[in-house]
Amino acid sequence: MGFGCMGMSGTYGPADEAESRLTIREALDRGVTMFDTADIYGNLSGERLVGTALAGRRDEVIIASKFGGAELDDDGNVTGGTNGTPQYVRRSVERSLRALGTDRIDLYYQHRVDPQVPVEETFGALGELVVAGKIRYVGICEAAPGTIRRAHGATPLSAVQTEFSLFSRQVESNGVLATARELGIGFVASSPLGRGILTGALRTAEALGAEDLRTYYPRFQPGSFEHNLRVARDIEETAATYGMSLAQFSLAWLLGAGDDVVAIPGTRTREHMRENLVAAQMKLDEPARRRAAAQVETGEVLGARRSSADPAIEE
Repeated sequence: MGFGCMGMSGTYGPADEAESRLTIREALDRGVTMFDTADIYGNLSGERLVGTALAGRRDEVIIASKFGGAELDDDGNVTGGTNGTPQYVRRSVERSLRALGTDRIDLYYQHRVDPQVPVEETFGALGELVVAGKIRYVGICEAAPGTIRRAHGATPLSAVQTEFSLFSRQVESNGVLATARELGIGFVASSPLGRGILTGALRTAEALGAEDLRTYYPRFQPGSFEHNLRVARDIEETAATYGMSLAQFSLAWLLGAGDDVVAIPGTRTREHMRENLVAAQMKLDEPARRRAAAQVETGEVLGARRSSADPAIEE
């Protein structure tokens, strides 16, 4: 299990930077070795946080970052939409290396596919950066099966990252997970706790602050949010029969999808990080996994998983 650092960058409202650093460091002490961030998280502040928190322990960890979800200048200001041009790829990696305070990025993803640039050009440039030693491995996020194949043909992919949870199972049916497995590419499940709905920590709409990005997402809109929380509570009752919290059960369900599936739950506190890590030691049998999936299907999650204002994703 890895650690997703997006929420530490103000995406879900203000975060305590000191607590975030302590959470990352304790996660490493407890055996987590992969930390996932992106240039767009906090407009470079997310990368700086990860770099600072892991200072002095660089050789113990895998740092994963991303570029191209939006075009940024060297100060982190958004200057455009998705950008996958070779020139921007090269600029982005240098900017991220500075922000992270490192001489190489272990896993570097294209955050969103640029529809205006052939993916072969983007990943050709990434391949050159691998040869140069700037990055070690490459990956792609939220890409369709055909795009995954084309990118992999240009420069071998080590990871495909897409949202996957009890509430977002599209990768099981749209060919993304099957394609990754066919090509021998690892799969990294982002938002494995449904952006917080599957944590048990969200009980009402009032729990979301005015600066919380989730307030723009269809699943968190009035009516849909309350309904989805009821579905989550049904799962929570099932989790209790297995001696697990809702978050632990949801992560155990996801990890049961296969040894090639890596979850990257995120949190801003040490308390929730400790709770999540317990799930790595828990196993759910197939009947339990099927029962939980059936509960979600019967309850029917309302609302799309992404906002229409988000950068384009490929299904």
